[in-house]
Amino acid sequence: MKQLLQLYKQWSGHEPASTERLPGAGSNRSYYRLTDAEGQTVIGCIGTSRDENHAFIYLARHFCKRQLPVPKILAASDDELRYLQTDLGRTSLFDAIKGGREAGGRYTLKEQELLKRVIRELPNIQIRGARGLDFSQCYPQATFDVDSVLFDLNYFKYCFLKATEIDFHELKLEADFRLLAKDLTQADDVQGFLYRDFQARNVMLMDSVPAFIDFQGGRRGPFYYDLASFLWQASAKYPHKLRRELVYEYYTALKQYTEVPTPHRFVERLSLFVLFRTLQVLGAYGFRGYFERKQHFIDSIPPAIQNLRELINEGNYPYPYLMSILKKLTELPQFQQIAATASRADGYKTTDNNPYKPHPQDGPATFSKYDGKGPLVVRVFSFSFAKGIPEDESGNGGGYVFDCRSTHNPGRYEPYKQLTGLDEPVIRFLEDDGEILTFLDSVYKLADAHVRRYIQRGFTSLMFCFGCTGGQHRSVYSAQHLAEHIHQKFGIEVRICHREQHITQTLEAL
Repeated sequence: MKQLLQLYKQWSGHEPASTERLPGAGSNRSYYRLTDAEGQTVIGCIGTSRDENHAFIYLARHFCKRQLPVPKILAASDDELRYLQTDLGRTSLFDAIKGGREAGGRYTLKEQELLKRVIRELPNIQIRGARGLDFSQCYPQATFDVDSVLFDLNYFKYCFLKATEIDFHELKLEADFRLLAKDLTQADDVQGFLYRDFQARNVMLMDSVPAFIDFQGGRRGPFYYDLASFLWQASAKYPHKLRRELVYEYYTALKQYTEVPTPHRFVERLSLFVLFRTLQVLGAYGFRGYFERKQHFIDSIPPAIQNLRELINEGNYPYPYLMSILKKLTELPQFQQIAATASRADGYKTTDNNPYKPHPQDGPATFSKYDGKGPLVVRVFSFSFAKGIPEDESGNGGGYVFDCRSTHNPGRYEPYKQLTGLDEPVIRFLEDDGEILTFLDSVYKLADAHVRRYIQRGFTSLMFCFGCTGGQHRSVYSAQHLAEHIHQKFGIEVRICHREQHITQTLEAL
């Protein structure tokens, strides 16, 4: 620290008025915010690896010459173990989209626009940033190649897969690893600057304008890797619709910088990198969580396993033995609860990729009579007031009835008349309008307190009903979202009945 302060004094001519250590980000580098008497700040870094620091300093200077949005290197020690850079503020993209992440992936329009702005900027640093760049300065290697892929796949094997004690054939798995590595490093991919750690924590926002940090692990490689890293980051919980929009935004922006493959080829190649990135992440979580006992990484495993489960269900990967092992992995008892709590459960996936429509397997809109035994079961109804409030079959006389008719009704407009509150256009209408979100905020607070108290008292049945004019739009949206909210927060069984739509679904207890 003393040497960093000396570097600051050499650069500025005076000592800092205050020094603030910044939270660690999982690396061996330490960061400090140094403030002078007039309130001007810079960021100081102390590293343990000269080569890693050198890579960052070189890349930052190169990107600044290319006029890319990165911090400027202000001063560096002769051994490059300490350096000063411009301060890009205190707000990261990770902080700015916290609300959507904590709401289980329900991002506001403002948060979605921030994400789109960032993803549109990514090709700029990948393609323009690669022009004139000396990749031999990169750390720990210059190029994304077969050896680096195999290293990460074996990291997954030894730090995560073996920890689960699944039996597997080493040679068969290795053969599929080599096939995947060969496919990932095809020579015909457009090569640019592969950021490698492109995530929301490494994007800073100054007046909503994105800038990029922590790119010292970058190297030459295909652009798909960073897109997969960002959009399939497990903890972000990006819904399918938003993820598709962000892929489109990226693809459109990429065309401004280089020739692009056809959309079909683009998606095909991207899917391979999503699979690889998911395995790579699980390897890191296994090492940091299982071996280093860091709870944050253990908590990150469930959403990553859910990502893997969705890839297996939706993809058609030409690695039969690897996929069979991954399927066994997702079916292990310790990971089964993940499927139940996943955003938009399997019953909400359809052949048209609309994650909000129920699957036909949900059956007709009928419930067997609740027998009043066992743990708490919550039943949530949507209905039309014209057809009466749903009867309570538990014998407890009913529960809450909420009137949604005070909120803006999409059913008044022709484009929405044949849709329901489970369809994306209706959901977008209601959430953009915002009245339904304010309405549900109060409902959630009331429901949370009631469910928590019922569990404490050992009660077995609770009923919530949402009514609107036709039982088609507002009530359906509200009932579905409350049901998912309760299930995700308390892990109890929730039974949903959209009475006028003849749709039922059961969210199983964990």
